[in-house]
Amino acid sequence: MVCAMADVEPQAPPVATAVRAKKPQRSGIVIDPVVIGVGSGVALVGLAVLALFLWMVPTAAARESVSACRGLRGYEELNPALCPNGQPCNVPQPEKDFTALDITGKPVKLSDFRGKVVLLNFWASWCNVCKTEKPSLAAMASEMGSDDFVVLTLVSDHNWTDVILALMTALAPNAEQPARGPNGEVPMPQLKAAFEKAFPKGVPFKAFLDPPQGDDNLGPITQSWGIHAVPESALIDRQGRLRAYFVNKRDWESPVAQTCLRSVIDE
Repeated sequence: MVCAMADVEPQAPPVATAVRAKKPQRSGIVIDPVVIGVGSGVALVGLAVLALFLWMVPTAAARESVSACRGLRGYEELNPALCPNGQPCNVPQPEKDFTALDITGKPVKLSDFRGKVVLLNFWASWCNVCKTEKPSLAAMASEMGSDDFVVLTLVSDHNWTDVILALMTALAPNAEQPARGPNGEVPMPQLKAAFEKAFPKGVPFKAFLDPPQGDDNLGPITQSWGIHAVPESALIDRQGRLRAYFVNKRDWESPVAQTCLRSVIDE
């Protein structure tokens, strides 16, 4: 089968056209030296502002903590018994170590808590002001207590009966107190049961006994710190140094008190 060829108009051969290749143009940004100078200046100002801010933040925090401790009257002159040369001095000073007994009769040293920040509170069951301070002390200890911070109390009492009943009066006033025996004490099993019923989770601070001698009202450890009346409290840092000292009671739940404590805890 022969296919009919359509009439095709002959085409002229292509004419070679000389085309000049254009060199590709680079796209870029031309930076004016003046712009570079201005930008560098702005950057330097920004860095300076940032550095100033970073410097001011800890400085402001330090000022706030110092102001808080001073507002609590924690930086007042220490009594001579706490000073190395026996003359009035100021904090910081080395702590005055001691050994006291816990409720099991085990001897415990203050220096056993080295490495922690310690708030040491001196009190006695017969001291009504001390008992009014205990709720805020317990609330603060419950909120802030940690591996880094512990609240210790040293009690100038002859026996644990007086201590436990005083804590129940201060912290669990509606709890039923056990009856005292003829000698004024409560058998330990009965005392323990009453304590655990009043405080199922215990109390958030530790108590140690400092029994007075003879006709004294205050224990020998308490007196060795130069204390003539309670309550008093000492804030001790991780290195065993007195960082603040408080004569009379404080509201330990107040923001100023917690700022003062935090200033040492957060170091």
